[in-house]
Formats: sequence, structure tokens, C-alpha cells
Amino acid sequence: MASSRRQFLTHTVIGLASTAVSAAPAPEAGTSAPAGAPPTFGAGPTVGPEVSPTTFAEAEKLMQVQLTPAERTQAAGTWRVSMAPLHERRTGPRKLALEPTLSPASQWNPSLPGLKPTAPTKDRFVRSRAVKTPLPAKEEDIAFAPLTQLSRWVESRAITSERLTQLYLERLKRFDPQLQCVITLTPELALAQARQADRDIAAGRYKGPLHGIPWGAKDLVDTAGIRTTYGAEPFRDRVPTTDATVVDRLHRAGAVLVAKLSLGALALNDIWFGGETKNPWLPQEGSSGSSAGPGAATAAGLVGFSLGSETGGSIVSPAMRCGITGLRPTYGRVPRTGAMTLCWSLDKLGPMTRGVEDSLLVLAALNGPDAGDVASVPAKLDFDAGASVKGLRVGYVPAWMKESPATDVDRAALEALKGVGLTPVEVRFPDWPYSALNVLLFAEAAAAFEDLTLSHGVDALKMQVPDAWPNLFRQARFLSAVDYVQADRLRRKVAQEMARVMSQVDVLLVPSLRDEALTITNHTGHPSLTLRTGFVE
Repeated sequence: MASSRRQFLTHTVIGLASTAVSAAPAPEAGTSAPAGAPPTFGAGPTVGPEVSPTTFAEAEKLMQVQLTPAERTQAAGTWRVSMAPLHERRTGPRKLALEPTLSPASQWNPSLPGLKPTAPTKDRFVRSRAVKTPLPAKEEDIAFAPLTQLSRWVESRAITSERLTQLYLERLKRFDPQLQCVITLTPELALAQARQADRDIAAGRYKGPLHGIPWGAKDLVDTAGIRTTYGAEPFRDRVPTTDATVVDRLHRAGAVLVAKLSLGALALNDIWFGGETKNPWLPQEGSSGSSAGPGAATAAGLVGFSLGSETGGSIVSPAMRCGITGLRPTYGRVPRTGAMTLCWSLDKLGPMTRGVEDSLLVLAALNGPDAGDVASVPAKLDFDAGASVKGLRVGYVPAWMKESPATDVDRAALEALKGVGLTPVEVRFPDWPYSALNVLLFAEAAAAFEDLTLSHGVDALKMQVPDAWPNLFRQARFLSAVDYVQADRLRRKVAQEMARVMSQVDVLLVPSLRDEALTITNHTGHPSLTLRTGFVE
């Protein structure tokens, strides 16, 4: 009986060609094949550790498959040959390092083939009408004003960018000891940018609604010469040499960077190497994560606006807890070049503000592709602050509105729809295992931080609980590649189902932290707007 596929194919092909020629045995793994031999697997050098049938018997418990004793023996006997490339890339002899900026060859595209495009067909941006509002006498009233109002005051020179910047810098210094939302304050850069903004505006070179406005960046977007720490101990002294694309675009828009704001270590939760970032309205609790600092600083009036990121809820969650507006853009709309990678097919960057229109003012500056992010795409932005909402169909899932995490605030919002001319529409999602999609996140995140995990750098993170990254990165080393592919296929199926639902409505109204909604829309790439509609207590 043939001992390898090459031997089997060699014998079979030659035997069929002529019975007059006897086939020689195929060479063993690692030796030269005869001329004309077909390609095959398992013909390379042995690599990696020795395994036994018992190894496979134990691994079966993790993979939930069952082999026979004979199958285990066969698998163990050829493992070091057939799976050699898996180990060789990482352990050698031809070891190859993969640079952090290298993206996977496969890409997620939220635009499904065969469906009618729903993206805007034109670029248009119409702001709300300017209302002449006197500058308040109290600094707190200035600090808490929405970006729409701040920008009008700066544009009309009712307040200088320098004064506004100093106001926010002072508030950051005063309240950060309580909130622990600042990783790095940037006063020198901020004041230099503010003074330049004032000179430009005075000279008639007004750049738009972000010109002269102080802002804070989640500390996972690179800032040239200013440390970008990812909130994690192993990176606390990391200083990049270039700006992330979004930072560069905000600089070009004339915005003033006052602080790098906290995030849960490696973009999870609200605990970083400096402590736990707090909710300004209830300091006994954290501000939620992972855009913890942007959520807290924006809610507390410490910045004019902030920039956050989301992979699986990191804009939605702190926006809800801190009572601000968080906009998670459509996947691919905002380039991530120069931002920390957690998950190539899920990461999004977006604004966190004190008003809905505020978030669109920021998105307009961030929008557009960049060659450094292969997932970024050209996308038109059509916004009219004065457009009517009457007649829009608002979908909701009845069961989701009746049970936790929905609150009376969510139910009141649903009831209020009819009063403003919106039409509620019941929709339903299939009862599928949506959490299985998290395999994609765990695998990609473990790949992004492979070196940190295998070198035990993750051991330095404060959070070492079972559902924190260190344990999940370690566990992910044992995920099945087959299950990863099946989860990716499930993602396509879920996207098709989401397209069906969205063909019936214009927007979905869901409780902010409903697990299914967070998982589905993050994986399908749909945008999400979180806004305060009331108070639980």
C-alpha cells in the first residue's frame, strides 16, 4: 500500500500510462522526487516538536472532533512533515518576521455583491443654521458647549483658540486626578497650534468647523514625537516618528491636540497602566471601554471633541455610560493607517462628541481612503442638518426592547418615534450563534500581538482575568483554522441576513449594549450612532 500521496499518484499515473513500465517507489519525505512526479504535501523536512497519538487524543477535546486510534497514529506520524510550514515561519529554520503594518491578504468588504448600493451618490455637507449666541460668562458653560457652538464662537472670534485651549488644558489638569483619563498632556503642541489658528483666522484663512478646536485622541493613534502607549505596560515608552492619517487630517483641519487619552490596555475595558478611567457622572464606576478616556473627557467638558476606536463595542459602550454621542463609521470609511491594529477586519476609528451634528463635523475631516490602509475605500458623505426625518422607517426587535439590557429609556425612545414622524417597523433576526463570530476577533488579535504573547510580554498587563486579552491571546493559539474559516463563512451569512433586514427599514433602534446587535453590526461593517435619549436614574 502507498505510504504517501505522491507515491500513490506516481504508481497510479505510471500504471495507467503503461503496464509495461514498472514504477519505482516514491522517495521518502525530504528527498528528491523523480522527474515528472506530481506535486504533493508532506514532502518537506520535518519541523516542530514530536507528537504522539496521545497528543491528538487530548487535542480532540479542544477541537470537539473524534479520531479512531488508527487515525491518531497516522496523524501523529506525519504531523511534523505535513504541518512543517506552520512552524517554520515562526520557529525556523527559515524564520520570517511579519511587520506590524502588514495586513492579511484577505479583506472584509461590507458591500455585498449583487445588492443595490445604498451609499451616498454625492458629496454634500450642510451645517445647521448659525444662531448668534453670546459667549457665556462662566467657563463651565463654554467647556460643555457642543462643537457646533464652539466652532461658531471661534469662527466669529468671540473666543480665541488660545483662550479655549488654555481653558481645556486647565480642566484636564484639574479633573484628571479624579477621572484618570489622560495618558499624555500636550500643552506645548496645543498652544502652538492654537496661536497659529488664531493668526490664520484673523488673516481670513478659516479652514472650517474644526479650526482652533481643542481635541483629544485615544492613545492608539500615532502622534509624531509624542508617545503612543496603547494603554499597555509594554508600550508605555513607545514614541512614533509619524502621525496617523487621522491625526494628520485633523491637524490639516486646524484642530488643536491637547491630550492623548486613556484606553483599556490594548483596547479592552477601561483599565490601563495608570489606573481605571472613571465615569464623570458616577466616579465610583469605570467609564467603560475601550475608548474610556475619550468618553470621560468629552462628557466632563475637558475637550471640544475626541477620537475613539471600536472593534466590538469600544465607542458604543463608553458613549452610553458617559452620556455622549459616539459615531462608529462604516467599516472602511475612515483609514486606520498609523493606528494600533487589534483586528484588521473589525477595527474602526470614529468621533466621540457632545452632539450628533458634532460627530458629522468631525467625520467630514476624517473621511476618505488612504494607501496605507488596504481596507479603506472612497466614500461620499452626504449630510444635511436640516433634512426632515418624517417617513423614515425605524426597525426594532420587539423581544430586545422587553428584556435586559433594554431600559425604560429605550422603550420611551421607541414610543417617541411616532411623535416626530418616524414609522416604527418590527423586524426579527434568526436565532443564530452570533457569538461564534468572535473567533475571528480572537484569532486576528492573537496574530496582531503574537510576539507580545509568545514572549510573555502580555504577562505585564494589569488585567489577567479569564476574559482579558492575555488569556484570550493564549487560548487563541489553540483555535482551529477550519473553525476560523467556518466563522468567516458565517459572517457572510450574517451579512446577507442583515441586508435583508435593512431592505425593510432605514435605521435600526436597539438598546446600546445588546450583544447580538453589537456583534452583528461590527462584523457586517454597518455604522452605529449612540446618543443619549434620557437617564436611567
